[in-house]
Amino acid sequence: MNKLILLAHFPKMTVHRYRGLRNAFPNVEESWQAQAGDFKNSGWEDDLVGEFLRWRDKLDIEKTQKILDQEQIHCVTMADPEYPPLLKEIYDPPFCLFVRGDLDNLAFPLAVVGPRKHSQYGEQVTREIVASLAARGICIVSGLALGIDGLAHQTALQAGGRTVAVLGCGNDKYHIQPAAHRLLANQIIEAGGAVITEYPPGTVPNTFTFPRRNRIIAGLTLGTLVIEASESSGSLITAQCALDNGREVFAVPQNITSETATGANNLLKMGARLVTSHQDILDALNLHDIKQYVTSRDIVPDSPAEAALISYLSREPVHIDQLIKQSTLDSPTVNSTLTLMEMKGRARNIGGMMYVLAR
Repeated sequence: MNKLILLAHFPKMTVHRYRGLRNAFPNVEESWQAQAGDFKNSGWEDDLVGEFLRWRDKLDIEKTQKILDQEQIHCVTMADPEYPPLLKEIYDPPFCLFVRGDLDNLAFPLAVVGPRKHSQYGEQVTREIVASLAARGICIVSGLALGIDGLAHQTALQAGGRTVAVLGCGNDKYHIQPAAHRLLANQIIEAGGAVITEYPPGTVPNTFTFPRRNRIIAGLTLGTLVIEASESSGSLITAQCALDNGREVFAVPQNITSETATGANNLLKMGARLVTSHQDILDALNLHDIKQYVTSRDIVPDSPAEAALISYLSREPVHIDQLIKQSTLDSPTVNSTLTLMEMKGRARNIGGMMYVLAR
């Protein structure tokens, strides 16, 4: 079994701790076989090293693989080309994603979040805006929670769109929470979307895992739309994560007498983009021709920069430095253009900053 995937099962593994292992060991295999004294250059505390070694020695590798197979979960690490490019850009991206479904369809992703206890107004706004966005090819990302999250997923499916659910628990059928949305999780997968988490099968949600989940929701997406939020709503955590990582934050204006108004209205006071229809989001993200992007099977460049890069991309991998040199474009332009091409499904990073045409 891939040792990267085994490391991802360690409950306290993070991307920063993984980078510490890479600094201390020449390869993953050696870090897996290491003894206590070998971790001195990893940055790991002694207590953490001891906990890891005890966990490793008790791990049943065969059972671990069997669970993944039975639950149809595949693991996507940061070394894999399937890993979402936007998520790599955040400060603390998840070391590994435990995925059910297909991440290849994560085109033009937008987070939609709101409270569990929502108003009738919030429900109406969610249905109207999400249906219009999903029908135009926007992938709706949310947290599968009761309330606005679940409604956003359901509305995207009803509109024939794709949606991705991010969990704060294990992705196996016995631990998906809330239990009331386990059927919805299956429907998301069947419609070509995905249910993902950074936590291995069997993980029970707690007050720590849900806020951590919110950074993934924000990190996967171009922006976060807050439908409603009280002053202490978890939706505001997602909005803050979006701001921290340079993503757009959108909010729907609220009735000032509503219990779920304060948080959303405060976001607007602080400069969030006001949204009264799906068009406000398409305008802000410059996605007027998104339907054409999503449905087109031909790689037709949408900008001079794309045209320059497409002429040097093929099924043969080429390093980004070579693309910069050949295209004579500057590094920021090449990086941003390749990221957009990945979101359109036109190019793919296969690892090591090597790129190929996606189709």
